[in-house]
Amino acid sequence: MEMRAAYAECLAEMMKNDRHIVVLDADLSKASGTRGLYERFPKQMFDCGIAEQNMTSIAAGLASYGFTPWIESFTPFATRRICDQIAISVAYAGMNVKITGTDPGISAELNGGTHMSMEDIGVLRSVPGMVIVEPVDEVQLRAAMPVLQAYQGPAYLRLFRKEAPKVFDEGYRFELFKADLLRGGRDLTIFVSGLPTADTLEAAKMLAEEGIEAEVINVHTIKPIDAETVRASAHRTGLVLTVENHNVIGGLHSAVLEALAADPVPAFAVGVQDRFGEVGKLPYLKEVMGLTAENIARRAKDALGRQ
Repeated sequence: MEMRAAYAECLAEMMKNDRHIVVLDADLSKASGTRGLYERFPKQMFDCGIAEQNMTSIAAGLASYGFTPWIESFTPFATRRICDQIAISVAYAGMNVKITGTDPGISAELNGGTHMSMEDIGVLRSVPGMVIVEPVDEVQLRAAMPVLQAYQGPAYLRLFRKEAPKVFDEGYRFELFKADLLRGGRDLTIFVSGLPTADTLEAAKMLAEEGIEAEVINVHTIKPIDAETVRASAHRTGLVLTVENHNVIGGLHSAVLEALAADPVPAFAVGVQDRFGEVGKLPYLKEVMGLTAENIARRAKDALGRQ
């Protein structure tokens, strides 16, 4: 199932049980997978048109009356375009608004550089009180959404729209502020979020064939990061590699470095190297941005060689 279809199913289940949950979109319900919810929940769905700032302000107003709004759009329009409304109308005002940004980073594919938000985590990570979650697969998404709904405060869901490789088994339990250990290891720790997680696990298998044991930890909640787990693993292995579908400035890599700042461990990054995106299909963009399993394994060996 596509991630957006699972997202819509989760919303429907929550909306069925709570009429105070409302969904606002900016003329992108088809892209977000929520178009069918208009027939099922006509009093809980609002199309605000291509006016994302207005959508955010309306959501803040609804939240002030006790509703829980979920607003959704493509990632650049759900973050950098509405940053001031998020900062002031939502976060500063303490409003319980959930923000969903779809097609993060290179997953925007053929929509090209204008739609490839390589900085959305960095933008919202700097907003006080904001929680940022990036699910890996359908299982983690379904486990995370009710938790985000129950959380009282602004939160950003960074959502890959299409089918994602399965990482977690059924029965997985999502803990909002606790990172997930995917694979144990002693030689280095790889912290990964979102789309590159399956490729990172494949890279760890490649490394294991060469006698290198990489610990792989999925950091689904990037803000606030699970600093305790980051520090414990980093100091146990003595070497860190971060992998993310985001600029290496401002996202997961920055968050990990901040967690380690008081007691540093050598840390290296795989991610978008401070550049804009371009038009292309996912396999091509992974190659261009260095997000293939082969490149992740290569960077891990380079990091070990530089110790």
